[in-house]
Amino acid sequence: MRRTGAFTLIELLVVIAVIALLMAILMPALQRAREQARTVGCQSNLHQWGLVFSMYVGDHEGRFCRGCSSNTTNDRRHWATALSRYYMEREILLCPTARKTYDEGAVAPFGAYNGPGGMLLSYGLNGWAYDARAADEAFGRDLENFWRRMDVRQGVEVPLFLDCLHSEGRPHQTDGPPAFDGEKIGFDISDNMKRFCLNRHRGSVNGLFLDFSLRKIALKELWTLKWHRQYLTTGPWTRAGGVRAEDWPAWMRGLRDL
Repeated sequence: MRRTGAFTLIELLVVIAVIALLMAILMPALQRAREQARTVGCQSNLHQWGLVFSMYVGDHEGRFCRGCSSNTTNDRRHWATALSRYYMEREILLCPTARKTYDEGAVAPFGAYNGPGGMLLSYGLNGWAYDARAADEAFGRDLENFWRRMDVRQGVEVPLFLDCLHSEGRPHQTDGPPAFDGEKIGFDISDNMKRFCLNRHRGSVNGLFLDFSLRKIALKELWTLKWHRQYLTTGPWTRAGGVRAEDWPAWMRGLRDL
């Protein structure tokens, strides 16, 4: 009997099996490449933010805006409003991993926040960077803890602007980690470290520092940074402060220790 040019059933099954095997091998690599591209896009955004912050303080004798106690108005003391005339492209307000709100179906921590004036954000300011001078600008915090200026000696260790679940936060060394990834979605003035401790970039967030340098920050490293003038970088959630592996919530225990 003459053989036709068609595949036999067994040959088709073999081809399908080979394709499935190749897909299984390639998919993780493709996923990592996609995540890496988003990380690079996020860092590019933060690089542009470094230029925005630099222009602002250059126009204001090295000082940052004052900050305010309201997050629902277009108060020009709030960073999102104060900086608005220094950039044109709103895309830099959003990390490539977090472009939709939770109302639109985003899953924590990959959600954007509705900021002042309906501005959609997925980055947040270290609120201790403000040049706060009055009670309504300090939002209940000690005025002497604010950095006020960008040109400080330890600026390379002071976070300025990074991945966040809110428009800003003012962490303390005693703030605990989130019980689950993306816990701190609502507005609360306590435990502000939870706003920044989110797994958007494979166990890390991207951050811009007060000297306008930028880098990836491992999540457990967040507690070792110099958030405000009196912040202890050897607090209870650091190795130097005695934190143990079992002290971290389950979702963070496998992350890199520092």
